[in-house]
Amino acid sequence: MTERDDGAAVVEFLLLSLLLLIPIVYLVLTLAQVQSAAFAAEAVARDASRAAVVGGVDALQNGASFAEAEREARDRANSAVAITLADFRVDSQDAEVSLTCSASPCLTAGSEVQVSVAIELSLPGIGDLIPGVAVQVGASGSSPVDGYVP
Repeated sequence: MTERDDGAAVVEFLLLSLLLLIPIVYLVLTLAQVQSAAFAAEAVARDASRAAVVGGVDALQNGASFAEAEREARDRANSAVAITLADFRVDSQDAEVSLTCSASPCLTAGSEVQVSVAIELSLPGIGDLIPGVAVQVGASGSSPVDGYVP
């Protein structure tokens, strides 16, 4: 071994370690963000459907019409969506939430309120370089309307 080769193994080891470590760290960070968005979508769907049912049934019990109760249900669901998205640090512009009822009029006893959520997530680093690259995660949830009949 000549003096010119001294320390070459250490340099090669560090270079290869960095070349392998950077993609692995990026992959872990990306998967963590996707999993967080999936948890957020699930929580939003569950919370919004339950808030809509509770708010609507409360309005019906207080003498509101079905149309007024549906407005109250949608208002409560929107509030729950905003709070839950903030809890998960998801921007509300990145989420698309849809609330539907299984019966007409909405909040009829024995029916269900269904919520579907889609969250668009830009990939870290790549989203800034290539604007159209994004991942979309979604979830849906439903809550039954109690047997209360006004």
